[in-house]
Amino acid sequence: MKLPGIIFEGPPVDPAGLTGLPQAYRALLARLNGFIAFRGGLHVRGVCAGPAWHSLAAIQSGEDALHKLFPAIRPDDVCFGQDCLGDQFFLRTRFLRDPVVYRLFGESGELKNLKLNFDDFLRKAVESPVEFLGLQPLLRFEAEGGRLSPDQLLSAYPPFVFNESGQGVLLRAIPKLERIGFLACMARQLADVPDGGSVRIVIKD
Repeated sequence: MKLPGIIFEGPPVDPAGLTGLPQAYRALLARLNGFIAFRGGLHVRGVCAGPAWHSLAAIQSGEDALHKLFPAIRPDDVCFGQDCLGDQFFLRTRFLRDPVVYRLFGESGELKNLKLNFDDFLRKAVESPVEFLGLQPLLRFEAEGGRLSPDQLLSAYPPFVFNESGQGVLLRAIPKLERIGFLACMARQLADVPDGGSVRIVIKD
């Protein structure tokens, strides 16, 4: 499968680190230890000590593990990737012989079962990247002269989950881990806000 727009490939894999991973994901990492494709539109993490933003172990069990940041993610979910805005893709492995890919919407913390296995997920991404991965913000960012570096994600203000985003958003590139931390904080604070509810944003250093 040819992945367009590769801007990063992971370092050589440590085979010992592949133990216990779902078969299809493990097979990919044995050939290519993670990557960033579509010029930043899809990041698949690898088995490595660093960089931290590419390390599956760091996002699974490190200080800022995703299951500690987002209540909807379980400790045994395999958080293999993310899109350009920091929405997370993971394999829910519990009791499943062929794990299913879920998408976590970072701004709200909500989950969607994509009803795809890992190989079908990658195939769908290659076939319809703009629609499937939601690359419209990245395309606009690039049209305005921006470029994502491998360690960056897009930040959108106001967040897309707010009605005000329909009047336009400001896009900028920020470090990956900073973006994920911001999303987790926002999702926690919006958890009890009903649809159509009002919130006040206070920005602190």
